[in-house]
Amino acid sequence: MFASWGSFTYRLRWTVLAVVAVVVVGSGVWGLGVFNQLTEGGYIDPGSESAKAAAAVEAALGPQGGDVVAIYTPESGTVDDPGLAQQVTARLDALPDSAVLDVSSYWQTGAPQLATPDKTSALAVITLVGDDENAKLESYRAIKDELAVGGAQTQIAGSGPLQDSTSNRSKTDLTRAELVSLPIVLVLLVLIFGSLVAASLPVLVGGLAVLGSLGVLHAVALTTEVNSFAVNVASLLGLGMAIDYGLFMVGRFREELAAGRSPEVAVRHTVATAGRTVMFSATLLIIALAGLLLFPQGFLKSLSYGGMTAVALAAVVSLTLLPALLGILGPRVDRLAVRLPRRRATADGGGWARLAAVVMRRPILVAAPILAVLVLLALPIGQVRFGEVDERVLPASDPARQAIETLKTEFPVMSGNGVQVVLRGPDGAAPDQAAAQAFAGRVGAVEGVEAVNPGGAGGDLVVLTATLADRDPLSDAARDTVADIRALTPPAGTDLLVGGTTARNVDSLDATIAKLPLMAGLLAGATFVLMFLAFGSILLPIKAILMSVLSLSATFGILVWLFQEGHGEGWLRVTPAPLEVGIVVLMAAVVFGLSTDYEVFLLSRMVEARAKGVSTVEAVTTGLVRTGRVISAAALLLVVVTGAFAFATVAMMRFIGVGMIIALVLDATVVRMLLVPAVMRLLGDAVWWAPGPLRRLQQAAGLQESDEIEATDKELALR
Repeated sequence: MFASWGSFTYRLRWTVLAVVAVVVVGSGVWGLGVFNQLTEGGYIDPGSESAKAAAAVEAALGPQGGDVVAIYTPESGTVDDPGLAQQVTARLDALPDSAVLDVSSYWQTGAPQLATPDKTSALAVITLVGDDENAKLESYRAIKDELAVGGAQTQIAGSGPLQDSTSNRSKTDLTRAELVSLPIVLVLLVLIFGSLVAASLPVLVGGLAVLGSLGVLHAVALTTEVNSFAVNVASLLGLGMAIDYGLFMVGRFREELAAGRSPEVAVRHTVATAGRTVMFSATLLIIALAGLLLFPQGFLKSLSYGGMTAVALAAVVSLTLLPALLGILGPRVDRLAVRLPRRRATADGGGWARLAAVVMRRPILVAAPILAVLVLLALPIGQVRFGEVDERVLPASDPARQAIETLKTEFPVMSGNGVQVVLRGPDGAAPDQAAAQAFAGRVGAVEGVEAVNPGGAGGDLVVLTATLADRDPLSDAARDTVADIRALTPPAGTDLLVGGTTARNVDSLDATIAKLPLMAGLLAGATFVLMFLAFGSILLPIKAILMSVLSLSATFGILVWLFQEGHGEGWLRVTPAPLEVGIVVLMAAVVFGLSTDYEVFLLSRMVEARAKGVSTVEAVTTGLVRTGRVISAAALLLVVVTGAFAFATVAMMRFIGVGMIIALVLDATVVRMLLVPAVMRLLGDAVWWAPGPLRRLQQAAGLQESDEIEATDKELALR
């Protein structure tokens, strides 16, 4: 199948090149409109109790304030100064009705909770126009420069400023990452290939994959919510995987040409070998990313859309446009050669062969310390805590973060971190007032509740706001308090709904944990089936899964130690905080997929050698010698692409960047180059075993690489 496809792309190379280029570029140009369709929401489980509480309150009482909170601190005097009051009131009255639904300020209401006790600061709470978070964000952008007044410091807090700053910084981070990484990648590819033409091909594939993914995301965004981070993920994975796939394909094509084969045969063999590996690897990574669709949060679904789209396009372009280009170029792929000092090739495989010999002689001495270190690195996972996106994803110097921190410190009741306690009466009737007041007293008696205040009443609802003693809404103490409130028995005939920041976080985490076993089963099952079909062994996919889990565990152990426990606070410029559960799940899918990606590439050469009748030791050695340099180069290129995100100003992207670097360094060096060969040596010939019926099933699938090459070469010889 793959060799036949290679022949097809060679025969119609000009047509394939033109069609793919037009479709991908056209998709990308149209896809530029996606930036107007993206949202900043989707972090909650829409079917959770906290979401139902918020929806019930909005339906009964209308939109709740707090989209924007302006904090005014006069340079002198107090907030009761008549001149300041006049300025602030005039400024708020002038805000356009097209963007502002309601304004409630200290100067209008005199509410004591809207000013500090010493009257040095006061608030204006603004409710924005918009049916969803994206529309409200546009409303905020229409007024954000219209809130400041003379003679007072103005800080703008709330969800609107947080989303606006996060979105703008994400776009800037994405642009900077690409501008920094692409030139470095191109230089490294020149060093790897020694030719500008060969080096440019993987970069071209990467650019087209990212461009094309914008079109697909635009189409998706027209029908469902897509978080803006989907574009960042698409850029990171599209560029990184396309460059890796391009490296595999171009490297194999040059190897085939160097063996004396014609361009047509070289394209056939390249697609049948490296192309086959690309397809299996991309399929496994797409399945891993598809696992994110199992979760109810729109944010995770968005990351899945971006990741799957980018990886799929990287594979499609690598298997269509790239073979066509290679067929057109032929030996000219080595044009514009760059003269570099090179080590002289050795017949025995050089350093990789020596490394393989050491591993084959002392597999236990190699494997045991590596396993011990990886387990040690994984230990911090036992202390992991999960949270949600808050102001701490922004740098400490960001005005939106500073404003939110000021609001939490000076106006804890207005910070939006209280627990929303909703009592719903029977059959559309309001709850009994005396019973509701008595229940408020019971809520106030819960450990961790500092105060309980009326939050409004209307229709069949009575709303209470419980202020937590712990100012961190994501702390364990806050979660325990919410659990205790939910455990209370509501007044007879009423229903209890508990919402708010802490409840949202608890519900989102519970929803994620509930789906994790299903996602893990999907990843393990898909990996086992596809790797068995590719290699015809039972133990190889089992070993691959265990190695990926080990690599993933060590990676997350380091990330917990750095980002949650704060050991990397200084040089990473991050504020220690619970890990955002959505980003953790994304990283798990990506790292597992990448681990399997390198495993497939390594094993494909080992199986190819084994099919020629060599021993297990010789097959493992051949695999290391043939792929060691390429896997190392691919990992290095991906480190550069993802490493650029490690310098992002938004902590979530920095987490992904640093996490990818750690995972790649661990997996592509220690695990794949040392631990995997050592384990295979210990397993011996049993590593290739499969029961007879399953072996026949695998052979009937016709996916054996060597058989396909032999068959298509015979077909070509008969022409």
